[in-house]
This record gives sequence, structure tokens and C-alpha cells, in this order.
Amino acid sequence: MKTRIVSALVMVPLLLVVYFGGIPLAAACFLVGLIGVRELFKGFEAMDVHPCYPVAYGALILLYGLHFLFPLEHEYLTGWLVLGVMASAIYIFRINEHKIEDATATMLGIVYVIFFSYHVVMTDMTGEYRILTWMIFITAFVTDICAYFSGYFLGRHKLCPNLSPKKTIEGAVGGVLGTVIVSGIFGAVFLKGMVVHCLLMGLIGSVLSMCGDLTASAFKRKMGIKDYGNLIPGHGGILDRFDSVLFTAPAIYYYIQIVLMR
Repeated sequence: MKTRIVSALVMVPLLLVVYFGGIPLAAACFLVGLIGVRELFKGFEAMDVHPCYPVAYGALILLYGLHFLFPLEHEYLTGWLVLGVMASAIYIFRINEHKIEDATATMLGIVYVIFFSYHVVMTDMTGEYRILTWMIFITAFVTDICAYFSGYFLGRHKLCPNLSPKKTIEGAVGGVLGTVIVSGIFGAVFLKGMVVHCLLMGLIGSVLSMCGDLTASAFKRKMGIKDYGNLIPGHGGILDRFDSVLFTAPAIYYYIQIVLMR
């Protein structure tokens, strides 16, 4: 527990990039995409699946290049996604050297790690709703913290023993309740006219945060690895720490787009 707490405290200053937004936040998300996709591909290699690093890295560079050249022009983003899938499929043209799984794993890295994490940047670009970028991290990190301590002190019933033996139903309930409360406080302090929306985002984000965590655990189980890396003591790699963010970022962004901006 002590190692996890110390590591979490060390990461707190990283939230400064959320406060500043813009280029610092985009640079941080670029690094998450770069390191995260490498960690995911290393995990696949443990299964004798060999994704294409150049395609993924090229997609990452192109995405952020388009971001700075054509901000807020989403047709370029759609074209980028199509191009990434095409390039991944072309990778298996050397049919005697590569398997279908190699192309599929490459596509997964591009969409799951690079594209999902880019939604943090997209949320930062929503104008008056930019402050809701904080909700991405509130729903991800508060869920993790509250679930951990609720499970540690109250946990009795296993949630998904085949995926994550230490997670409990009591921890999950505590994670959701804690996140909804903190989200409501955030709304009451900073967005007084949007408290209900913050509560809803807290609820949705918290549930999806746990789904993101369990998804990463399922991948690791299939890959036969304990952690994606050892970059963060007590937590593992970038994906071990930001797996929840990969799910909460799209949730918050599309809530803004579909509910608040309509």
C-alpha cells in the first residue's frame, strides 16, 4: 500500500499539465500514446503476435501533426483513423511473414491507446467546457483510490476473480459512490449550473473507469504478463496507470458533444 500511495503522490504534479492544457497537455498525451502503444505491443509479443511499430508510431506522429495543423477539423481525424486501419491491414501483405493477428494487434494499438488517449486533447479543445477535462481524471483516479480503500477495508465478495482477484464488489460500489460525490463537489465549486451533469459524468465515468481497468487486466491475462512495464513503482507501466483514462476520456468528450453542446 505504501508504495502505491507514494507513487500516486509523485504523479500529482503531472496534473499541472491539465491545468495549463494546450501544448503541454498534448505533449503529455503524445508521450502516453508513444509509451503506451509500445507497452501493449510488447505484451502481444509475449503471445508470439508481432504488431508493426512503424505503422503505430507513424500514426501517432501524423495524428498530432494534424492536430496542430488542422485543429477542430474532424474530417481529418476520420481520415487518419481510416488510414491507420488501412496501413495495419497492408502490413500483412507479406503473408508468409505476418499473421492476421499482427495486423489486428496493430489496429488495436492505434485505436485503443493512441486514439482513445487523444480524447483528452479533444476535450481540452471544447472551449467553454474545457474545464471538464478534469472530469476525465477525477472519474479515473478517484474511482481507483476509493475502490482500493473500500475494497481493502470492506471487501468480501470478489468482483471478477478471473481477471483481477483483489477487486471486490464492495470496492466497486465504494469507487462509484466516492467518484459521484467528488464529481458533485467539483461541479458545486467550479460549475454551479452543471452539478447534475457532473454527477452523471461521475457515474458514467466511474463505471467505465472500472471497465477500462478490467479490460487492461483481461489483456494482461491473455498475454501472460503481470504488468505492462515498470516505469511507475507500485503501478507498473503507463498502461497500468492510464488504462482507466483510456475509457473515461472518450466518455467525457462524447458526453460534452452529445449532451452539453446540442
